[in-house]
Amino acid sequence: MLKKTMNIVTVSILAGFILFFMLFFVISDDNEASTSERRKLAQLPKLNVENVLNNEFMSGFEEYALDQFPLRDKFRTLKAMVLYNVMNMSDNNDIYIADGYASKLDYPLNTQSLDYASRRMGYVYDKYISGTKANVYMSIIPDKNYFLAEKNGYPSLDYDKLVKVMQEENEYATYIDIFPTLNIQDYYKTDTHWRQERIEMTAMKLAEKMDVPFKMNNSIIEVNEPFYGVYYGQAALPMEAEKMYYIKNATINDCIAFDYETNTEMPIYDMEKLKSPDLYEMYLSGSKSFITIENPSLLSDKELVIFRDSFGSSIAPYFIESYRKITLIDTRYIHPDVLGHYINFSNQDILFLYSTLVLNNSITFK
Repeated sequence: MLKKTMNIVTVSILAGFILFFMLFFVISDDNEASTSERRKLAQLPKLNVENVLNNEFMSGFEEYALDQFPLRDKFRTLKAMVLYNVMNMSDNNDIYIADGYASKLDYPLNTQSLDYASRRMGYVYDKYISGTKANVYMSIIPDKNYFLAEKNGYPSLDYDKLVKVMQEENEYATYIDIFPTLNIQDYYKTDTHWRQERIEMTAMKLAEKMDVPFKMNNSIIEVNEPFYGVYYGQAALPMEAEKMYYIKNATINDCIAFDYETNTEMPIYDMEKLKSPDLYEMYLSGSKSFITIENPSLLSDKELVIFRDSFGSSIAPYFIESYRKITLIDTRYIHPDVLGHYINFSNQDILFLYSTLVLNNSITFK
């Protein structure tokens, strides 16, 4: 009798649990996007005969049910905490936490990716820069794994080999080593990127090697919004929000950038992006293919062209007082063949500035 009663209680609890979540699922509004994961969530697929017969409705509904499951973020966090704290897993979704910093595993070294990146950089050099009076430089930004992975027992790239391969395959460029100017504190704990307010010495090293003056007269302004980086959502672990800052001075205040995608002026710091899921896009409005910044107060006609990834958005303002014009080009979003319509390569300083994350995963280069 006791066993029968226990079975009834167990089934009743399970049925109540299922009923509760079913009702919660039905009455709650669907979310269009996940803030923590920075992606759009699946919506309820259309129900019609055609979609049912070709199985599109059921496959779409399965994805919709997973994305719109009640308390989804809470369950993601619970799963991640169980994996870390109970099952002693070393990572979750390839994200690991070490020394208080979240980072994503990036291993092994992909030499084919380095070759492809070098070929695309070389294509730009051969098509536009070779034979000009331009000064060509290359620098590589280490990702957080450089400081965290090996010493905490995680697989790590051979960074020395990565740098060597890139130098050998791009001999036309003078290599500037910025690795010694950086440490783990220069990066966000929950994001991939470096902290703008902490990379002044890195910018100074680049300016020194490119033989241009560099001024250190910046004010550091705190952003009012809390910053949660891309790894915060991917790790699904409880992590504290971070403070975010940006540098300003009188010259930066007077400069306006120009976005060639929209043919409109844009601010150096786009405060509207502080309302977006990714606050880092505040720096030069995020992923833009072709941007120029002009400093009308500088008497010199010196120009800098940076071929870059997203790290370049936050370091570029440091060079505003060193160059009359700065052009930022991201060939992940614009094909090199069209660059001749926008820029005449002649005697500029050319800097290829890419993170190891992008170089080791360069398939997005056009």
